[in-house]
Amino acid sequence: MLNLLDRLLAPLARLLVARGIPFPDLAERLKVHYVNAAKGMAEGKVTDSRLSVLTGLQRRDIARLRALPQPEQRTHHLARLLALWQTEPDFMGSDLPKNGPAPSFEALAWLVRKDIHPRTMLDALEAAGAVAVDIETQTVRLLQASYQPLAGSDDQLAYLTQNIGDHFDAATDNVLGADPAHFERAVYYGELTVDQVAELRAMHQTGQMDLFNNLSTRAAVMKKETTTDPSEKSHRFRAGGYFYTTKDNDA
Repeated sequence: MLNLLDRLLAPLARLLVARGIPFPDLAERLKVHYVNAAKGMAEGKVTDSRLSVLTGLQRRDIARLRALPQPEQRTHHLARLLALWQTEPDFMGSDLPKNGPAPSFEALAWLVRKDIHPRTMLDALEAAGAVAVDIETQTVRLLQASYQPLAGSDDQLAYLTQNIGDHFDAATDNVLGADPAHFERAVYYGELTVDQVAELRAMHQTGQMDLFNNLSTRAAVMKKETTTDPSEKSHRFRAGGYFYTTKDNDA
């Protein structure tokens, strides 16, 4: 089992070393997730002794780790802003005045977050190439359908953890026998040229973006639909895709 996990641990170790995270910090955080996983899988009364047996951790560690607060989940307000821009009737399909009442970029930004100034959001989106500001007309134009954070930024790391986390959860559920199984597929071919891979990458990107835009549009409509029981609207989804290429001897 551990030998099989090397393919997952290698890129994780590369990322952590690059970001200056020492191994003891990872080990301590991993203990928390071992305890949480054991709590979720344990049958009957969940005691510190039972968790110690399931995880191999000492009971004093178990008691300390169970008392720790859960880490706060990071939300992607910039991605939500771009999604609302394309789905909300008051904003969609047009350039927006930079400031002023709705429809304007300022009003859209306040709709997404009350604790972050619209100028801060605009600067981040402009730096990422998602929007452009016309200085003469003071209007903001949407350039990208989705928010792509700057390389190495905290936002990009948050995207990585959210996307890979859900992908890994889906794959783990399938391995553990989830019924119905999550959709999880990949296509692999070797012995191709650089130009051939580039053509396939462009094909994949076009197809994925078309699919994601359709899913986003339909999901936005569904989210606004009312139900007789509001508690039914308690589910979420994430659909992702990736394209990775390297030399065959690096695989």
